[in-house]
Amino acid sequence: MIEKLKKLKERYLSLTEALAKPEATEDLEAFKTLAREHAELETIVTAYDRFERTRSECEDCRAMLAEHPDAEMKALVEEELEALESSLSEQESELKSLLLPKDENDDRGVILEIRAGTGGEEASLFGADLLRMYLRYAERHGYKTETLSENTTELGGVKEIVLSIAGRRGAYSRLKFEGGVHRVQRVPETESQGRIHTSAATVAVMPEVDDIHIEIKDSDLRIDTYRSSGAGGQHVNKTSSAIRITHLPTGIVVACQNERSQLQNKEQAMRLLKSRLYEYFASQQHAEIADRKKSMVGSGDRSERIRTYNFPQSRVTDHRIGLTLYKLEAFLDGDMDEMIDALTVAERTAMLSGETED
Repeated sequence: MIEKLKKLKERYLSLTEALAKPEATEDLEAFKTLAREHAELETIVTAYDRFERTRSECEDCRAMLAEHPDAEMKALVEEELEALESSLSEQESELKSLLLPKDENDDRGVILEIRAGTGGEEASLFGADLLRMYLRYAERHGYKTETLSENTTELGGVKEIVLSIAGRRGAYSRLKFEGGVHRVQRVPETESQGRIHTSAATVAVMPEVDDIHIEIKDSDLRIDTYRSSGAGGQHVNKTSSAIRITHLPTGIVVACQNERSQLQNKEQAMRLLKSRLYEYFASQQHAEIADRKKSMVGSGDRSERIRTYNFPQSRVTDHRIGLTLYKLEAFLDGDMDEMIDALTVAERTAMLSGETED
């Protein structure tokens, strides 16, 4: 680990020198790439320098113990050494965590889909609750949201909705654990007997991929136009502006009807198709990694029940890590960070365990 850290520091110093040269800004794209790498290395190098200082202080204390026969002085040095060794151990764990391979998609935005599952209208109403939860979470973190496609019910439920969520700090790193089946237990407003019903909605989370080349041949696409449905006035009824695109080799189908023009809907649909194809091909290439990740915090497969929202007990439970929070109302209002932080820690802990075994 130390040798790897030394090489990373050498690279960091080299980048610092390169970025300081007057000609560094002549190629802005190259400059941005180097600056981004420099910023990522800075956190590791800062932690490594702190680790080296603490290690040096430990060595000084051990030398003092060997040199001073005075019992009182030894007791003081031993106490200081114990504190330094404890700090050194924590710093070593931090460095191991920082050296873990980073998810290449963490800095990206998110394409997030919510679909009502079992439970009829109650499932659609729960889908609307999940939609509000993610919108409130995005608002809290300053993320920009955009609705790409939606299918709602007369009672305000969500049969299906597709969102784009993006921000300066990668939304994917925070929301990637949300994929799976979300279950709700509550008494529906229409239930006269006060019985608790269970229904579910599925959430799919994909990284938004604007800068990755995915070849999409025109001959592989079937593009259909149709009239938009839902609220929208006369425009909705008279214009076939909605777009449905089928990617024939994979069978992936995307649709968009939210924009007023056919061209805009096609652009949005292609954007969604690109993310779904990225997810499709990535899952094909990394099936083995996905299996390992499943044992960490769940694979995000829609057949999995990842979380239960229990209204009578005002609790939300994540079944992958066994964490229960008794603040359901706040959670559904977007106060999700405690859960997301715990899921992130669980993933990194499992990764560290895997690194140690390897």
